[in-house]
Amino acid sequence: MATTTLDAGVQPSASPSGKTFFGHPRGLATLFMAETFERFSYYGMRALLVLYMVAKTGDGGLEIQAATAAAVYSVYTAMVYLLALPGGWIADRFLGARKTVALGGAIIMIGHFLLAVPVEVSFFVGLAFIALGSGLLKANISTMVGHLYDGPNDPRRDGGFTIFYMGINLGAFLAPLVIGTVGQQVNWHLGFALAGVGMALGLGQFLLGTRHLSPKSNVVNSPISPAEKSAIFRKAGLWLAAAAVFYGVVALTGHFTINWAIWPLSIAGIAIPVVVFARMKRDRDLTPDEKSKIGGYVWFFVAAAVFWMIYDQSGSTLSLFADNNTASTLFGFHFPSSWFQSLNPLYIMALAPVVAWLWVWLAQRGKNPSTTAKFAFGLLMIGASFLVMMLAMAAAGGGAKVTPLWLALVYLVQTVGELTLSPVGLSVTTKLAPAKYASQMMGVWFLAVTAGDCVAAIFQLVLGDDVVGSTWYFAVQGLMAIAAGIGLYAYRKKVVALMGDVH
Repeated sequence: MATTTLDAGVQPSASPSGKTFFGHPRGLATLFMAETFERFSYYGMRALLVLYMVAKTGDGGLEIQAATAAAVYSVYTAMVYLLALPGGWIADRFLGARKTVALGGAIIMIGHFLLAVPVEVSFFVGLAFIALGSGLLKANISTMVGHLYDGPNDPRRDGGFTIFYMGINLGAFLAPLVIGTVGQQVNWHLGFALAGVGMALGLGQFLLGTRHLSPKSNVVNSPISPAEKSAIFRKAGLWLAAAAVFYGVVALTGHFTINWAIWPLSIAGIAIPVVVFARMKRDRDLTPDEKSKIGGYVWFFVAAAVFWMIYDQSGSTLSLFADNNTASTLFGFHFPSSWFQSLNPLYIMALAPVVAWLWVWLAQRGKNPSTTAKFAFGLLMIGASFLVMMLAMAAAGGGAKVTPLWLALVYLVQTVGELTLSPVGLSVTTKLAPAKYASQMMGVWFLAVTAGDCVAAIFQLVLGDDVVGSTWYFAVQGLMAIAAGIGLYAYRKKVVALMGDVH
């Protein structure tokens, strides 16, 4: 990839040392390593999260019911993506991308070390810190990659993002192998501490390498006025005070349980996207064509929410199945159940170049599937993965341990679905975005993850331990996704009409 861009005759931006990173600006190495370590810490902690919550207290865990632990996990991942919206806003109005990423990294690091403290309250406070810090970092570090290049038409740009994307998956692949092993086989809290060390390394090298980043990353694009700042802090203070009083009363009267946090956050995660789209549709500044495109985009948003509802259960219901129902030995080699979490990033690194080549090959022959067809296929794949899980769960009946190849197949099917839906979703988001909301629409795309995860959390809370993780549980969600895929494909002409000149 780097060789191709250099052959194009474009000279990479030089760092103060005159060095480049595979033919790209030297700052890409800084962001690549920061994201690799951040993903290492995030996915390592995620591989342990549900397993730690359901583990017996005698084994050092919290002994939370499986359905509740899965719901906590779902809401936590939902909040990571929901907080990307204010994370981008803080960078645009207050700090600039570079300072916001540094702040986010520091908050994430503190959160992981709070998880390492063997106190239940510290654990949940740590999760809140990691979600907040991830929202600040996730919203801005990709933007900083774009700042390294000379505008959207720089031929090195796509190659730079590809390298950055590989850093994400490299960290995600290594994390369960290292942190998962330490957490499961040595000590849960030592595993969480190792995640904190990973984030500390990422933050340290980011701060040391900031001189290689673009000056644009320090710019506050739309500085907030003193009057606006005062009004925002006043409103935020009132809301925080109201929440503190409410939850203080609940706690003092002895009624507080984790459900008091899960339910409001789950409802908010579903309601916020509805409010966002309703405001866009009522916005008088948008043209009829832009409003039509928003109407078309809603179809993709709902489809994506259904997809992420299932996909993000890799760290909850699938993780529990790996631990409770799957043999941890293959070809005579023993491994901890958290290692299954490395399969998805491994598949992505192997298959992403193949899928990217396939779209180009089909396009050259005039056979590239439409966006709606790709989305529908992604939904069919994610639905099929849960039907495979239904069969695996049936095979594990009576306490039998099934072969690891069941989960290897599930993750493979899910990854193929992800590669046909997720990158296409990012692309169609930028194409259908109204000019007024061009910068905000990527945050709206992330809300699909939030909505899907919150729906999963509500399912898990309502159904409880007797159903969550059962054959029925996997079958219903799998069939739901397949029905959504068929429905989207059946109505593709209506969606295409709403999309206007976007194809």
